[in-house]
Amino acid sequence: MIQLTNITKSFGPLQVLKGIDLSIADHEIVSIVGPSGAGKTTLLQIIGTLDRPDTGQIVFDGTDVAALHERQLSAFRNRHIGFVFQFHQLLPEFTAVENVMMPALIAGRNAREARNDAMEILVYLRLTDRAEHKPGELSGGEKQRVAVARALINHPSVILADEPSGSLDTKHKEELHQLFFDLRNKLGQTFVIVTHDEGLASLTDRTIHLVDGRIVNAPQTSSASHL
Repeated sequence: MIQLTNITKSFGPLQVLKGIDLSIADHEIVSIVGPSGAGKTTLLQIIGTLDRPDTGQIVFDGTDVAALHERQLSAFRNRHIGFVFQFHQLLPEFTAVENVMMPALIAGRNAREARNDAMEILVYLRLTDRAEHKPGELSGGEKQRVAVARALINHPSVILADEPSGSLDTKHKEELHQLFFDLRNKLGQTFVIVTHDEGLASLTDRTIHLVDGRIVNAPQTSSASHL
């Protein structure tokens, strides 16, 4: 599904990624772990086409994303990739359902259709009664589930998550982790998750260890397990 070959990235004199080769299969849940400064977030941003590598190739379902112009790349990202961040990044002036609708509206979908689709996802995530509430009226766990709903609205083939449970308490953290596996099992999602949470990493199909910009101790692509 996703193939990275010899990915390098530097910021000034600092080389953050030093020749990354990585394959991610359909329906896998993969965690990326490593110490702070190892390059995990940079790697996730490059996988998500939010940043371009200095060298190397990224092939995403047969598409060489490096060959896409910025407008094409933006459209590709909006259609194929969903993002979940540590701090939900919800727009405070909009309700939960309006936040979920945003990527669909950006993609040019009809507002009524986008709203109906957003409500269906919120129902699935047990957030029906919070749909018209703004982020300031939601708990931390609810905000992250809204963020997950937003990531799902365009039915992407992969969801990239950067420390998605880092701001949550234990109960909401466990619920969010289970949600990822439920979504994979029900909807066939692929997840790539940057995390410091050893509990979450131990549940994933594969754990990629990143140290000083290089992958170490990377297991081979595995068949997705179902929890």
